[in-house]
Amino acid sequence: MPETIELKVDGMTCDHCVRAVTDAISGVKGVADASVDLDAGAATVTGESVDLEAVVAAIVEEGYEAAPQAAS
Repeated sequence: MPETIELKVDGMTCDHCVRAVTDAISGVKGVADASVDLDAGAATVTGESVDLEAVVAAIVEEGYEAAPQAAS
């Protein structure tokens, strides 16, 4: 069953940043879909057996900061 992970992403300033983060997330095993919102500084990741640490590491490798969003 697909799971959804919400992340806060800091350091994005433009559409190029959004594309870089989206591509980084999409390259992680198990990710089926990645949606990145520049204005909100957030990313939504959907997939099965997605490794949260691998997603965060992929974003950090691109030069941005990422952390899970606090549950509301």
